[in-house]
Amino acid sequence: MRVFKLKTPLKEEDVIDLRAGDRVYLSGKIYTARDMAHRRFMEAIERGEDLPFDIKDQVIFYVGPAPAKPGYVIGPCGPTTSYRMDKYTPILHKLGLRGTIGKGMRGKEVKEALKKYKGVYFVATGGVAALLCKKVKSSRIIAYEDLGTEAVRELEVEDLPLFVGIDTRGNDIYEKALES
Repeated sequence: MRVFKLKTPLKEEDVIDLRAGDRVYLSGKIYTARDMAHRRFMEAIERGEDLPFDIKDQVIFYVGPAPAKPGYVIGPCGPTTSYRMDKYTPILHKLGLRGTIGKGMRGKEVKEALKKYKGVYFVATGGVAALLCKKVKSSRIIAYEDLGTEAVRELEVEDLPLFVGIDTRGNDIYEKALES
């Protein structure tokens, strides 16, 4: 297994050599967004408004973290099932999004967008939310506070452990697993 240490923002040259199944330790700023935030992103795009952050070369983590316990920056933060964001993802990649983090399979349109726009789908292991929160060094809400745990946050992460689920060529670890 190949292992990479990456820092955001991610440029095309940072992800072009990644392959499905590679291990990645991601550091830097990433952004959280789930279903409702994605819907609001699309509404803003349709109105010609800016998104809450500059999406170019950024990474979105599909997560709605739990409240932080004393002494922690953030509460448990496990990945959300990604296919629920599939209808929004190609548009965001067209606007420059470089990567997403979640769990589970993605649809054909997402794979095509990853190939066309040189993006990557990272997979975070489900069931380890309490461990993942220890990799978050800071957290602040930057948009849609009324959504509670689904508000858009800017996280500073250090060595967040991930796998490449789908690479820039469309290779997919889930398809490989089904073929086995």
